[in-house]
Amino acid sequence: MHTKLALILGSCLALTVFPSSAAEENTVFRAGAATSNITPPLGALRAGSFAPYPTTHVNDELHARCLVLDDGKTTLALVTVDLVGFHRSVSIEARRLIEEHCGIPPENVMISATHTHSAGTAMGTTRYTNEQKLDDYQQFLARRIADGVRRAKNLLRPAEIAFGKADAGANIRSRRWHLRAGKERIDHFGRTNRVWKTSAPNADYTKPAGPVDPFVYFIALREPGGVPISLYSAYSVHYVGDTGPGHISADYFGFYCENLKRALSTPDQYPPFVAMMANSTSGDIGPNNDIFRHLKGPRGSYQRPRFFAKDLADRVQRALPDVTWQTNPRLDVRFREVNLAWRTVEPKLLDWARDIEARAPRLKEGNLPIGARWVTTRPFVAPLSYAGRLQALANVTEPAKVPLQVLRIGDICLGTTPCETYTEIGQAFQRRSPFANTFMVELNHGYLGYLPTPRHFALGGYSTWPGTNYLEPQASEKIVNHLIEMAKELERNHDR
Repeated sequence: MHTKLALILGSCLALTVFPSSAAEENTVFRAGAATSNITPPLGALRAGSFAPYPTTHVNDELHARCLVLDDGKTTLALVTVDLVGFHRSVSIEARRLIEEHCGIPPENVMISATHTHSAGTAMGTTRYTNEQKLDDYQQFLARRIADGVRRAKNLLRPAEIAFGKADAGANIRSRRWHLRAGKERIDHFGRTNRVWKTSAPNADYTKPAGPVDPFVYFIALREPGGVPISLYSAYSVHYVGDTGPGHISADYFGFYCENLKRALSTPDQYPPFVAMMANSTSGDIGPNNDIFRHLKGPRGSYQRPRFFAKDLADRVQRALPDVTWQTNPRLDVRFREVNLAWRTVEPKLLDWARDIEARAPRLKEGNLPIGARWVTTRPFVAPLSYAGRLQALANVTEPAKVPLQVLRIGDICLGTTPCETYTEIGQAFQRRSPFANTFMVELNHGYLGYLPTPRHFALGGYSTWPGTNYLEPQASEKIVNHLIEMAKELERNHDR
């Protein structure tokens, strides 16, 4: 183990050094990392399906993984949470608590969801509102995030930083494919779709509707001399799944973190090493199921996410010896909350919604579909869900508040969205960014549905439908423009 660490991160004989004076604290780049358990109680509704259902077992705990960076002038906090998503109000409350207890300004804190589909819900009951009263789990979540950041700040110590990326393109594929002529699909609303969501394209499909981003991006932190502190990663894949029925699990995101922890640290290391995996731009990207063909176990046995996680961790581990370590990165951040229009719901779609509600059977018990007002039979679950979503979306009067954030960490630029973001958007941000080391993280500071580029709306498909897509069709272009403006501000500010 120590031989491996010496090869990858440098000598492991260095002792943890804490600053001995306030003057030293103001001149030395420091990093600290910690985790908080955010697992909900059994019986909490498991998110990730049209009709969330009660959880019955915890396969592996959910965490808020927290990293705090300090360059003597600016303090940043980066947090990932094992959730499908969370409402903007959760982030506001968590950042309020962080400022209260740590003194870190709210705009300097980044909180993103991994998008595991086997976690409790933190969305609340009103998705198309900017503010909502937090329920018990949302309040618990905000406190645990704040606790994790507070503990990470307590563990700040001198650090070195490096940026790297590992090619893992073979593990993923587009979830959106063009349909062959004559094979177009009719959606719930009676409209023709030329693109359809699939994880297993067959002869009905011709080609992917968009690109994939093949890289795992990572930011590595270590103590001077080699003892690892943390590794923040981002990769574009929706989730892997293969979880047990009713199980709570962090999916491959959590397994990846545990694999890296075992590979890059020792069991008795203190403070413990913390690995983190954020979701980059996976709105149209899923796993390549071909890589799982050799797995023989039954579905629901967690073989797929474990295999996926180990493969990614191994790729990152192999990339680490090639990184260049730096000692004094400049930290900076820009935060904007911009107003965008919600998705317009046409009158004929509202007519469709009312017709569905008139025909959908009402059951006395069962799992309530998202957006619906009553439980119904299986054929009506998805249509009734959309009927409720469309009517709620049509009733919104105020603009959507869209939190956007860009972080500068040395020569690294990290941009964010609060949506399930298409890969094309992240790649547009990379092309236009003034920083060579640029990547994007989605589902930051809230959940505002899927974010396609404008060209995709005419093609159709699940993630372009109103109720799944929340924002105006031009939202992605407006968001990227804001992110680029903020990135250029960070570049100019560094030059002054």
